Amino acid sequence: MKLRLQSAVFFTAVLFGAITCLTGCATTGQDRAKKTTNLMQEVENDYKQAPGQIDATNASLENLVNPNQTDRKKAYRAYAENADKMEKLGKRLEMHTDKMRTHGSDYFAEWETSYTNPEIREISERRRNEMREIYAKIPEASVGAKGALKSYIKDIREIQMYLANDLTPQGVEAIRPVAQAAVKDGDNLKETIKPVLAAIDRARTEMVHGGTNK
Repeated sequence: MKLRLQSAVFFTAVLFGAITCLTGCATTGQDRAKKTTNLMQEVENDYKQAPGQIDATNASLENLVNPNQTDRKKAYRAYAENADKMEKLGKRLEMHTDKMRTHGSDYFAEWETSYTNPEIREISERRRNEMREIYAKIPEASVGAKGALKSYIKDIREIQMYLANDLTPQGVEAIRPVAQAAVKDGDNLKETIKPVLAAIDRARTEMVHGGTNK
């Protein structure tokens, strides 16, 4: 009787352990997908903020170099504040984009599960390749935006540095053509952001509604 009871307890423990393992394995991919989509959401939010901050920075720069500007010091402070915000947003975007790239690589690497059933193995491999191709569109679209963003931030910062040293009417007049070019670059930057947002939206939608994040 005692031996039978011990056997029953042992069998129950083994069965519980197996169920726990299966449950953990079943949710691992979902957890990884959730982390990846959360990072995509952060990057998407940053990119969505960028056009508004670009507009604010451009407007404050145009106001500063306006020939009719009567309070250059106040206009300079407003511009410097917006340049700071733009730079912080750029750094946050770069950090979140790097994280997203790392998590994406880990996600697809860990998807390489060995299946004994050839049909399941083929389906899994096909879906992984499809998702990887969709996900790859994000860094592809980000290349142009990343370069344009760095260039824009560098220019608005150097304009700020120049005006910090020479806020005279002559100094402002001299930098006006450079400032106007920076404003145009900011407008072009907003256009390079659109493909990135479209790529992120497609990948995140596919991962959520495709069943990997339910």
